[in-house]
This record gives sequence, C-alpha cells and structure tokens, in this order.
Amino acid sequence: MDTTSMFGYAAAALTTVAFVPQVVRIWRSKNTRDISLGMYVIFTTGIALWLVYGILLGSAPIIIANCVTIVLA
Repeated sequence: MDTTSMFGYAAAALTTVAFVPQVVRIWRSKNTRDISLGMYVIFTTGIALWLVYGILLGSAPIIIANCVTIVLA
C-alpha cells in the first residue's frame, strides 16, 4: 500500500468513526429532537456525493468510508 492510500484510509477511518458517538447517543436515548433535520439532509447529501466521487475515481478509501457513513446516518 502506498503512502497516499494510507493517508486516505486513515482519514476515512477517523471521519467515519467520529460519527459513531452521535449514533450511539441517539440509539440509547431514542431521542433525535436536538438534531437538525436540515443538517442531516445536507450531511447525507454530501456523503452521497463523496461516494459518487470515490466511485468515479475508483478510490477504495473514499468508497468504503462513505458507504459506512451513509449506513450510520
């Protein structure tokens, strides 16, 4: 694996894992009242666009990270 891919996988892992505490909090509290619907729509749209971008580039780090993040979102 080259250095560029290692940076890509590290960035993908950190940005995807960063979303997990929010998912856990929502799951445990069963409360999404304090989360902005607008933020979620924009966020999920952005993730979908990153996924398309990753597919167009054929970049595994981008594709994998954004597939996982969409599932979490």
